[in-house]
Amino acid sequence: MPIRVSIVEDNARFRGGLQKLIQSSPDFQCASAHASAESAVADLPAAQPHVVLMDINLPGMNGVECVRRLKPFLPATQIVMLTVYENTELIFQALSAGATGYLLKQTPPADLLAAIRDVRAGGAPMTSHIARKLVQSFQRPSPGGTKDELLSSRESEVLELLAKGYLYKEIADKLGLTYATVHTHIRHIYEKLHVRSRTEAVAKHLGQTQPPAGSGSPLPRP
Repeated sequence: MPIRVSIVEDNARFRGGLQKLIQSSPDFQCASAHASAESAVADLPAAQPHVVLMDINLPGMNGVECVRRLKPFLPATQIVMLTVYENTELIFQALSAGATGYLLKQTPPADLLAAIRDVRAGGAPMTSHIARKLVQSFQRPSPGGTKDELLSSRESEVLELLAKGYLYKEIADKLGLTYATVHTHIRHIYEKLHVRSRTEAVAKHLGQTQPPAGSGSPLPRP
């Protein structure tokens, strides 16, 4: 089954280049392309993509707000931000809104395709600096006990492996589960922790199990 990719990018030339790259690459399919966040919010959910490549600096509604509005309609879709340079604050906001990671626009085509495959398999491309910032944002005490207590023993095992950097397929192999079963467990984890992405789930877990901000380590193998 090809990886269905949607593109949200206002630069027509760059958007066209991405479309051509996706369509001409084996095992990929361009599900839709949008020139604005407003168009994406209105029309993209119907395309049901596996991965969305989202420009972070869009005119009108920006990429961060677009992610925030799309995620409730596409909880299983992985959204990767595209940026010209690493704007730490904007990237952090996008990840907090539900994006899975980010890529620089100058990423070579082969590396971009590899990153999409990795995201589809459960990865989350980001630097350790961004990962640490995200983890620290969730390192706050939870009133009435930890959220991890809501999880089943199997869900806790899956979340622990996510926190260690395992991909979905690796988790399935390690626990003797099917890939689909791992996806189901992760969906339940998202629902119970009230998060919208792997990154938020891992950050909340690490916030409960690691030392206070400043003394911990960044997310392993994001």
